[in-house]
Amino acid sequence: MLIRTARSADEAAIAAILLPHIREGTTYALDRDMSEADALAYWSSPDKETFVAEEAGRIVGTFYVRPNQAGGGRHVCNCGYMTDPAAAGRGVGRRMAEHSIRHARASGYRAMQFNFVVSTNQRAIRLWETLEFAIVGRLPGAFHHPTAGYVDALVLYRSL
Repeated sequence: MLIRTARSADEAAIAAILLPHIREGTTYALDRDMSEADALAYWSSPDKETFVAEEAGRIVGTFYVRPNQAGGGRHVCNCGYMTDPAAAGRGVGRRMAEHSIRHARASGYRAMQFNFVVSTNQRAIRLWETLEFAIVGRLPGAFHHPTAGYVDALVLYRSL
């Protein structure tokens, strides 16, 4: 699997990964009716370094790394990850996570923080815990899940 910086030529493949997750509305606090243009603008905004995971010439995942805060909080990064549903369970998420940790460390970040992990996203939570992330906060009922109702959002943190 090749993980590389995203290029403008990757936009259609990235959108094909983002939009099903956004429309499903179970893992990201984004408007489920967000346009493709807005989704791409959000995922690839200038404050983010956006990457893709490529397998046999096909993009199977994407993630970004960005400062979690400005000024005195710039040493902590934040990331977002999405995997092509057809590639689920094949280790794409783990490979992207491991790459992002190495990249963040090499970029001078001292920690990584996820601000809003939906508590029903157990696959992601299990992955983060195996990668030494700790749940450091719980936001009761902060996410309105389309089928589970109001569920907690978690704050995860890992020192680098």
